[in-house]
Amino acid sequence: MDTKELLKKVRKIEIKTRGLSKQIFSGEYHSAFKGRGMSFSEVRSYQYGDDVRNIDWNVTARTGEAHIKVFEEERELTVVLLIDVSKSSFFGTSEQMKNEMITELCAVLSFSAINNNDKVGVLFFSDQVEKFIPPKKGKQHILRIIRELLDFKPESNKTDIGLALEYFNNVVKKRCICFVLSDFIAEGYETALRIAARRHDLIGMHIYDPKEKDLPNVGLIRVADSETGQIQYLDTGSAKIRDAQRSWFEKNNAYFKTAFAKSGADLLSLRTDVPYTSPLLNFFKKRSK
Repeated sequence: MDTKELLKKVRKIEIKTRGLSKQIFSGEYHSAFKGRGMSFSEVRSYQYGDDVRNIDWNVTARTGEAHIKVFEEERELTVVLLIDVSKSSFFGTSEQMKNEMITELCAVLSFSAINNNDKVGVLFFSDQVEKFIPPKKGKQHILRIIRELLDFKPESNKTDIGLALEYFNNVVKKRCICFVLSDFIAEGYETALRIAARRHDLIGMHIYDPKEKDLPNVGLIRVADSETGQIQYLDTGSAKIRDAQRSWFEKNNAYFKTAFAKSGADLLSLRTDVPYTSPLLNFFKKRSK
């Protein structure tokens, strides 16, 4: 992708996702993700109904009039996006491929974060850590993340979610909000997930294409495994083949749902053929309650 085309795509995503962040998600994001605690703001005169436990006795004694300490929520948070860039994410049979939806979701989350003065960092992973961009603030930082998402070329095709979580656990020491965006076609990450969920506010965002669950009945087709390169022919006219595909999907689905449930982390599943706006908004509202 040349520079002109890349900048055009970045601008297109910025216009769409920044608008969504401001108009729809900004308030819900603020409610869904709390600050790290309460910090001192000011001292003011005591008013009827104020909590007597907040009286500042030093100022009260000095002025001869009751004063209280006012606290406010510490809003500054750190958001880290763990993004699956393995080849299985480059698949789609509807308007969007999985990696395209992941890019938009990352942009929406990033703009929502900076609207709340939060830092945003990114970790790209396949079956290795491809790239880590430390958390920072600002629009230019978010635009850099979007450019990387659009033009990133991973060194490996495969997936290892456990390795990515282990690296994240080692690099990010302070508690943060972590979104893991992946199709979760992998296993063996339960331990790293449990550790990460104990240290951080962890949310898994499962992105999948409906045809991964239900193969269309279109006869004999040639298919390739994007991660291994293995090619084979499938007779989609066979009910046995379609049932086997559905069983594989449901087994994988049950695995990551169980892993997230045991870790205590949140999970949101999104289909590429359904707009993500309403599910994401409902997710934020559910968390805020």
